[in-house]
Amino acid sequence: MKRRDLLTGSAGLVLTMPLAGCDDYGAANMPQPPAAVVGADGQRRLPWQNWSGYQSSLPERRLAPASEDELARLLADSRGTIRPVGSGHSFTPLVPTDDTLISLRHFSGLLQHDPQALTATVGGGSRLGSLGEPLHAAGQALINMPDIDAQTLAGSMATATHGTGAQLGALHTAAIALRLVTPTGEALDCSPSLRPELFAAAQVSLGALGVITQVTLQNVPTTRMKRRVWVEPFDELVERFDSLAAAHHSFEMYCIPHCDHAVGITIDPTDEPLQPRGPEQDNDAVMDLKRLRDLLAWFPAARRWLINMALQDYQPEVAVDVWHRIFPSSRAVRFNEMEYHLPRETLLPTLREVRQRLEQRHPGVFFPMEIRVVRGDDAWLSPFQGHDTSGSIAVHRYYEEDPLPLFRDVEPLYQPMGGRPHWGKMHSLTPQTLADRYPRFNDFVALQSRLDPQGRLLNPYLRTLLGHG
Repeated sequence: MKRRDLLTGSAGLVLTMPLAGCDDYGAANMPQPPAAVVGADGQRRLPWQNWSGYQSSLPERRLAPASEDELARLLADSRGTIRPVGSGHSFTPLVPTDDTLISLRHFSGLLQHDPQALTATVGGGSRLGSLGEPLHAAGQALINMPDIDAQTLAGSMATATHGTGAQLGALHTAAIALRLVTPTGEALDCSPSLRPELFAAAQVSLGALGVITQVTLQNVPTTRMKRRVWVEPFDELVERFDSLAAAHHSFEMYCIPHCDHAVGITIDPTDEPLQPRGPEQDNDAVMDLKRLRDLLAWFPAARRWLINMALQDYQPEVAVDVWHRIFPSSRAVRFNEMEYHLPRETLLPTLREVRQRLEQRHPGVFFPMEIRVVRGDDAWLSPFQGHDTSGSIAVHRYYEEDPLPLFRDVEPLYQPMGGRPHWGKMHSLTPQTLADRYPRFNDFVALQSRLDPQGRLLNPYLRTLLGHG
């Protein structure tokens, strides 16, 4: 019997049992978006929501400037708070404002490229997934990609979004120059040699220094990649984690809650013949885990046995394709997320603690944990700053269920080792703690105040985060 057959059959079997889960897992606590209203100008104001639906606002204006000049005038002349918005994939309230949202959809695409230097200048509003084909046609590839490619490049850089690989930095480390339009309407080019301090701050900026309209990326030659996915007992995969991370271009691990197995994924350059990935199975697998949770959260031993049995016949999956068709996966099942970055040597002991706490105290969690490694860098607000390699642990909660009990319970485990949160994912650190964890945090705050003396890019969340609240 195959994995899906077993899970589906098991779900049908337990439906006949007298007891079944009826917990709403905090659904009643979830925030609701504001209702649409008609403003004094007669225009209808519609709510904005992020991808998961957890963050929302009722912006008075949604603007999409068509040029840098128009953007500069808008920034300089608009009243109230202005926030740039990409694809809405941040789980933290970086975007919401009831004043003005700015879309960068007219600042997208491949603008120019240098075939000898393997550099490409692209619009800051480019979705990562839209860059694959034009870069491949130009003979180039991004150095690395996250597993979701819906985000814009500017938004990804603003939050230090990353993929995985011991020798691979986050997306902002591929930037060798960028253009920032500040809140006063000034367009500033910067790079490691031109305004280097501004560049180091703007690489990971939370969208608080200005609007990034274009980025020049250092790329690599386009290539095929081979992706291998397999299931292995959790303890054995943890034991091999370091050797796998060292041996492969890209390695990550998914830890399935309430189960004794984990999933390993490696990605490496290859010259092997094309072997496309085929239909995406991750979303169905996650919903299978949810169904088992719904029916058997009250009977954890049976739930664990069924998942273990289902995974025993899992056949390794292998795919070979052009790089941009290998790195990303479809994420149709929405969730909220907390991710912390840790000193590499503390990753695996902390993973064991988080897994134990999650399974002991949170039987309702069914989303796998994601464990990755990222090369360090020196951007001021990079969570990987000062590390040779960082380790990261991400926990997820289904988008219709309250994520806070899990996140509040797990977050303290990251603090003794100085964990740094992903800027786009939920956390509760104060500006005082952030200043302790980021050596240039106060320099960033000072620079933000100089570039934005009226604080017009700061919504209430950013004011508090940067210590202005």
